[in-house]
Amino acid sequence: MQNKTPVLWFTGLSGAGKSTLSQAVYKKLRHAGFQVTIIDGDILRQGLCKDLGFTKIDRSENIRRAGEVAKLFADAGIVALAAFMSPTESDRNLVRGLVGTERFVEIYCKCSFDVCESRDVKGLYKKARSGQLKNFVGLDESYEEPTNPEVTIDTDLLGIEESTALIMNFLKTRML
Repeated sequence: MQNKTPVLWFTGLSGAGKSTLSQAVYKKLRHAGFQVTIIDGDILRQGLCKDLGFTKIDRSENIRRAGEVAKLFADAGIVALAAFMSPTESDRNLVRGLVGTERFVEIYCKCSFDVCESRDVKGLYKKARSGQLKNFVGLDESYEEPTNPEVTIDTDLLGIEESTALIMNFLKTRML
């Protein structure tokens, strides 16, 4: 019997709502009785990926490692919610290949750059604009919008409840 436990991969610009949305989906899945974990980019960079910077090569390696961790959880029957900017289509496709197309759910947290910058809860946009932070995606580096995500959430238009409901409906009809 093949393991169908999904990996939900939240992608989007800094401030697009990836972590917030993954936390809301986590609560819904736990309440529904699923074993679930969150793999957050900020947290992973404090341990497993603390040796990596923010060059294109380091970003790709960070995403590869995150994908391997997500796969381990899914293989163990634990739904993995991975919140990573993952700015390139090739890196996201690499993770899709690691996890398996049938289990990988790309969730594009679509949000305009201006709205993301206005949220700037971590102060990253301010640091990037002042030159304190280099290789910032959206300013110094490009973000490649997903070409065919399983779910697109317009986080600058939809609230957290509506966004969570869209993801849960997708999972109920296609995965769980």
